[in-house]
Order: sequence, then structure tokens, then C-alpha cells
Amino acid sequence: MRLAADLHIHSCLSPCADGEMTPNNIVNMAYIKKLDVIAVTDHNSAKNLPAVAGAARKRGLVLLPGLEVQSREEVHLLCYFETLEAALAFGDAIYAHLPDVFNRTDIFGEQLVMDANDTVTGAEPKLLIQSLRLSIDEVCALTEDFGGLVVPAHINREANSILYNLGFIPPGLDFHALEVCAAAPAPAVDLSKYRVIHSSDAHTLGAILEPKQVIEAPARSARGVLQALNQRPYGPFIGES
Repeated sequence: MRLAADLHIHSCLSPCADGEMTPNNIVNMAYIKKLDVIAVTDHNSAKNLPAVAGAARKRGLVLLPGLEVQSREEVHLLCYFETLEAALAFGDAIYAHLPDVFNRTDIFGEQLVMDANDTVTGAEPKLLIQSLRLSIDEVCALTEDFGGLVVPAHINREANSILYNLGFIPPGLDFHALEVCAAAPAPAVDLSKYRVIHSSDAHTLGAILEPKQVIEAPARSARGVLQALNQRPYGPFIGES
């Protein structure tokens, strides 16, 4: 089954995202662009996922619940889960490892939590765009404990990527998929060994992908997308539609 997807989108909970990135705006833009699957992956938090999930159900879109976690090495890791409940529990678990450095909205921007009607219900006080007190290995182990899957984010970008920050992909972690940024130089790694995804990392509505990238998944569901990420033998995961 071929599913048009964008697996890396930020809501207004991420301080680097535009204020227009509300749960309903994200879902409606994805619907207008005829996407089948989206993943909203805010920095170190899952608090806007319930509202996104409700909006996605109304539009018939598949939501792959996720977070973009920043490890102690300042590496960004996309952590995906089959269920909303698992993503929320994982978000609660990592919160204890987020340093007590508080957000300054005049510098970093708002970190807004919204309900299903895009009404602001709160604001996250801790700065979300900072490193957890967890190593890459520990983030991967904790994600696995909650039944999730880790995909290193934008591995060929100079900021917050596993290749630039570490210089290599640790062989012991056995990643099945990598996110590659199409706008950056090709990564210095053999991509034939991995599923490769190209997502928008959208911080504005207009940046959400057009339906040019498709997933070959066994089912139109979060479980189906995760199965595709784990599928062997290796080969193309996302390609031109």
C-alpha cells in the first residue's frame, strides 16, 4: 500500500515553530495537500499529540505519534510509537531528564499546548529545545521500553545530526531507518543498508510536504508505517509517487 507521508512536523509546542502550527491547521494543511500519514514530532514533548490525533481522525489521516528527542550529545532522534498512549507515557518519562532551564519567550518563542479546538490550554515552562540528560544509547533503550522505534533525524545536516556530532553511526544501535535532508549534501554513509525517509521538518504550514514521497506499507495505520520502517531486506522506503 502506497501512502503519501510527512513524518517530521512541528506544532506550536516547539518554540522554533510558527504560531500558525496549531493541531487543526497542521492536519487541515496535510489534508489539503492530500497526504495520508503525518507525524507531529515536537521537541522533547508529546503534549499536543492528543489534539492532533483528534483532528487527524476527523480528516481520515493516519497519525504516527512521535517526538523529536535531543540526546545528551545534542543529536536529534525521531522517536515513533504505534499508539498515542505510548508516546504520551514516553514523553512523561523523558520529562524527568529535561534540565530545569526555563523558556524565555522573548528569545525562543512560545511553547503552547492546545486542545482539539486549537484553544490554548497551557504553556510548557521548561525550554524544550535543549538536551536531555540521556545519551543516544539511553534514549534508544527507553524508546524500545515503550515499544517505539528510533530514526536519527536529518543525518546530513550540520546541526544536531548523528553524523556531524559523532562522526559515525554507532553500529551497536542497529538503526533500521535514517532521515536524510534532501536540501543538504549527501551523507557519507552507505544508505543501501537503511530505509531512507525524506520529511519536511516543517515549522510553518507551507513547508509541509506535497504528496511526492510515498511509503510502501502493509496497512494504512501507524502500525503499518512502523512495520515498513522495520521491514527487511533493506531497500527504498520512501520514493517519488
